[in-house]
Amino acid sequence: MGTAARLVPPAPLLLVDGFNLLWRGHFGFPSPVFSLDKSRNLTGLFAFFALLRASIRDDLDVGPVEVCVVLDGERGSAGRKDADAGYKANREETPAALEPLQFLAPMREALDGYGIAWVEIDDAEADDVIATLTRAHIDRPVRIMSADQDYYQLLDGERVRIINRSRKASKRIITDVEVVDRYGVTPAQWPDYRALTGDVSDNIPGVKGVGAKTAAALLAGGITLDSLRDSGRLSGAKGEAIVRQWADVLRWRQLSRMRHDVATGWQPTGLPSPTLPKPADVVEKLGLW
Repeated sequence: MGTAARLVPPAPLLLVDGFNLLWRGHFGFPSPVFSLDKSRNLTGLFAFFALLRASIRDDLDVGPVEVCVVLDGERGSAGRKDADAGYKANREETPAALEPLQFLAPMREALDGYGIAWVEIDDAEADDVIATLTRAHIDRPVRIMSADQDYYQLLDGERVRIINRSRKASKRIITDVEVVDRYGVTPAQWPDYRALTGDVSDNIPGVKGVGAKTAAALLAGGITLDSLRDSGRLSGAKGEAIVRQWADVLRWRQLSRMRHDVATGWQPTGLPSPTLPKPADVVEKLGLW
């Protein structure tokens, strides 16, 4: 019996981009959720657990998973902002835009209370932590829950797939095949592609006049920026624009690339995580109704 137990493979990992889910839940949930006396807006907290629970129940294409919620560190983007002051400079920091931050403490408390792991590294963004964990556990299927396209660079056949709950049910699982079919580039080329086309969400401008089709054509055959400049493909006005901004293009690629060397401090157990209760029960246990 002991030998058989040791032969059971570890549970697949579900790595959740916590801020992405919290923000999308707070601002995109079908209807707001308030405390019983209507004095507190609890939408973000309620939606976070509702969406996570529903995705575990409905969206997975693998067996019971070990869940880890990954949060952006307070100084997580500092390194990229030092490299480019414009990085994420377009994101609002008004009180209204930052409303979901109020739910971080109770969210962590609830995750602890229900036995769900979470990781927050002060000087690392969530995507770098998720990239590190994905590479560190190559023996396990990994599902990444996020609507952020940056994670496309991590897609890897059946092992690494993305769950985007903002898409309709039949389209929520994103694979490397979809990225190739839809964008004309491989996951490994994604940072090169974004460096050329830009990324509005991270305030990476890209090269003016270079759109998705042009970028895909330039990178056709699997080449990267490392060989693009000497490929003979940079002709005409668009090619000249890329050459003129070459240093910027390389910097934008570096901003888009995820790190795989974060000291996460978290060791998976290999066992499936406990089942989450209904979100109303989570809020009740926290005493916030």
